[in-house]
Amino acid sequence: MNVQCGLCPKECIIADGERGSCRIRVNLDGRLTAVTYGYPCALHLDPIEKKPLFHFFPGSSILSLATAGCNLHCKNCQNWEISQANPEDVEAYELTPRQIVELAVEKRSSMIAYTYTDPSAYYEYALDTATIARGYGLKNVLVTAGYSNPEPMKRIYKVIDAVTVDVKFFDDAMYRKITTGTLKPVLDGLILAKQMNVWLEVSHLIIPTLNDDLNTVKDFCRWIAANLGNDTPLHFLRFYPQYLLKNLPTTPDDTLRACRDVARNAGLKFVYVSNLWGDEENSYCPYDGKLLVRRSGYKILENNIQQGKCHFCNRAVSGRW
Repeated sequence: MNVQCGLCPKECIIADGERGSCRIRVNLDGRLTAVTYGYPCALHLDPIEKKPLFHFFPGSSILSLATAGCNLHCKNCQNWEISQANPEDVEAYELTPRQIVELAVEKRSSMIAYTYTDPSAYYEYALDTATIARGYGLKNVLVTAGYSNPEPMKRIYKVIDAVTVDVKFFDDAMYRKITTGTLKPVLDGLILAKQMNVWLEVSHLIIPTLNDDLNTVKDFCRWIAANLGNDTPLHFLRFYPQYLLKNLPTTPDDTLRACRDVARNAGLKFVYVSNLWGDEENSYCPYDGKLLVRRSGYKILENNIQQGKCHFCNRAVSGRW
């Protein structure tokens, strides 16, 4: 008996004994089963800035987990050893959702992140853990490519406090070619997060020759301003050659800075560039230009946000502080 998965837009039809595109959702005697439920393959205590989240309780540590598998197959994936692997080929812990929450409490982490691969694939495990965590007063964070159907996301967003969505391309053809996904569901998901009052930050990896055209970057930034608000933080990330795109060069500094300038000119108030020396990861007040948060890598060196407001002009700064 075939079963159909409804979690992501691929909506895989899976024959008995077979698995879906994500590799972890298996048809077992006519029942769709996520075989990595309770078996995280990665478990780390990270700085919140690594997600990246710059406007969500800066300086906090967050317990981060993942299982094997992913519903996208990005040719540039940095975690391909676990995201593109069959679960039986990856070493894993055995931890129930409640044990994950208890571990976070033990480690004195007030937050849990569902990250590294994609929680869209290990959805039930993330949802159950997040629901229990909410009961303990912990905050929940999704780090995702956002390739999901709306109804599952509406359900999980009820227990999610913040999400970082990595938008791969502002080009549907390139999405199909490099990730096996499509663009529209990702954009719809961004709007849904805003509608449900989940704190949203957007990341965008700049890959030379694939998505570094500044006109396309400008179009994407204008879309963010028009549909998500110009106070939505945008993080430009540097590409490093890996997995199936080792033939492409590392993103040049000048390209990243040009993308930053385009975003600012499009009206975005909070634009960040990772992996550059200088002030590209600092936060500045959009009203008086004063330094809000000084960062060095994942470290917070100075924080001038008090009770959600700029210390200097006393105006509210978008985020969760």
